[in-house]
Amino acid sequence: MRPDPDASYERALAAPLMSQREEAVLSAQIGRPSRAPSATVHRCVFGLPTVARVAPRLQDGTPFPTVFWLSCPVLSARVGTLEGSGAMAEITERLEADPAFQAQHEAAQDRYRALRDELGGGQKLPGDPYAGGGPRHVKCLHVHVGHTLATNDGPVGAWALDAILPAPCSGPCVTEEQVDVWQARLEAGDPGQPTRRRG
Repeated sequence: MRPDPDASYERALAAPLMSQREEAVLSAQIGRPSRAPSATVHRCVFGLPTVARVAPRLQDGTPFPTVFWLSCPVLSARVGTLEGSGAMAEITERLEADPAFQAQHEAAQDRYRALRDELGGGQKLPGDPYAGGGPRHVKCLHVHVGHTLATNDGPVGAWALDAILPAPCSGPCVTEEQVDVWQARLEAGDPGQPTRRRG
């Protein structure tokens, strides 16, 4: 699973908001409803969301710096395993030791923040936070993988994808029955309790 060759910030920004049915698919994937308006910006071979673009503020106004949310359970689990192996320390060491890699990372993060500001109507988040860490450290590879899949940008996400792929998947990660249940919950305004924590 790789970024679409045509993926870009412009394309990610222009993606339409999810229908309620697709929101139900996303909810079934992550085990809870999305907390902000979302759009699908990358899909798997089964046509399901892999990465969701999330508004920079939640529905209650809380700042939310993670624009690209990795929703695919298979990729999310593999990234979690990679994080558990000490990869974040390894990539942080590379950022410290490789000025060219650090410059590429920081430039990608600046482009990410510019898209987030545009998505938020030009309003910057307090502290203007980076995504998944900072220019010289990494604290969440899920964010970077989502960023790369959505925009075809981000050297940290590309590095992580190289480390976790291939990621075999035997079929769709959610069933129509699961999606039906979530759609009914969303329509009733009662999302119920989370059913699965993110890997």
